[in-house]
Amino acid sequence: MATVLTADVLQDDLAVSLARVMAAANKRAREAGVDVLQSFITITQVVGDGLHWRINYGPKDSSGRRGGDLIIEVDASNANVTQILHGQ
Repeated sequence: MATVLTADVLQDDLAVSLARVMAAANKRAREAGVDVLQSFITITQVVGDGLHWRINYGPKDSSGRRGGDLIIEVDASNANVTQILHGQ
């Protein structure tokens, strides 16, 4: 069900920042050949030198599979991709 984003929802800085981060990571994942819509996606907050998010793209059906995930780390302050890791 589609929901209209009202102005008060868009005032949530964390949600808007995370949406920007996801858009940047999805773009890079698609460029790497990942079918984003067919991926199981997890997001992890990385705290260190500033706020970063680590987005992991893996297979939806991972039974009997190991590795092969794509992990993209994005800086929350500017939505720049800071690291790309390929699982083995």
